[in-house]
Amino acid sequence: MANPIPFQEYRWTSRDGLSLYARTYSPPGGEQGLPVICLHGLTRNSKDFEDIAPVIAGWGRRVIAADVRGRGQSDRDPNPDHYQPKIYARDVVEMMKALGIDRAVFIGTSMGGIITMMMMAVKPKAVAAAILNDTGPMIAPEGIARILTYAGQPVTIGDWSDAAGYVRKTNAVAFAHYGDEDWHRFAQRTFRQGENGPELDYDPAIKGVISKPVPKLALWLTGLLFRRLARKRPTLLVRGGMSDLITADIASKMQRMAPKMRRVDVPGIGHAPMLTEPEAVDAVQQFLRTVP
Repeated sequence: MANPIPFQEYRWTSRDGLSLYARTYSPPGGEQGLPVICLHGLTRNSKDFEDIAPVIAGWGRRVIAADVRGRGQSDRDPNPDHYQPKIYARDVVEMMKALGIDRAVFIGTSMGGIITMMMMAVKPKAVAAAILNDTGPMIAPEGIARILTYAGQPVTIGDWSDAAGYVRKTNAVAFAHYGDEDWHRFAQRTFRQGENGPELDYDPAIKGVISKPVPKLALWLTGLLFRRLARKRPTLLVRGGMSDLITADIASKMQRMAPKMRRVDVPGIGHAPMLTEPEAVDAVQQFLRTVP
């Protein structure tokens, strides 16, 4: 996928003093719609959107892809208890204020979708529409169990070939069609160059939230926020056809909870689509044509 539109780096400071980072992509022909804010998954970062963000910018929207605290070029939090959706959503609100954005369309992959739902509690007027990428108010336990086998676990990586082998091992179930070049690019998005070789581009302490049992009250609240989002805002669910987090049954339950929600299943992909798949690109484009 072509990447003709460069990004600019942007930093802002959270209310608790962390330096946080985002990439911003400006539409070459001027803005023709509300900005799009892209939020990544648990162990990921803004680099996951490096292909789709320029495409969306080319459609006439400013795109902001943030590194959530503890990931990528954003500071790591000295207090791991702050690695939770409410704090992340608060950071997004502060980023929007710093950038002069009142409302935006949100694209949230996995954890990023949970942050998007949390925005409906923190600042609902900021959310004009939402694309939930393989995420929802309920998640299959087998998917969580798989993620916990590697998220935050220590790993020894000698060089970039080892890094590519690591991401192949941990993600082949989702991208069975990937070749060597694909895994090399995936490694570049997952690791950063450290003093002794590639190192994972996130704070291992982020795993704390998902490693604990979810209280029933939290599940109820997430369901409430999802209904508030998907019933009151245009919402699209992009689901990996082989996803072990958002199973077909869970996606159907989500549609019953929010009958107006749109849905596209990306065949041959697990958790989570990169949004560069033709089915995903078409669905995102058609959706954005219908929202402010």
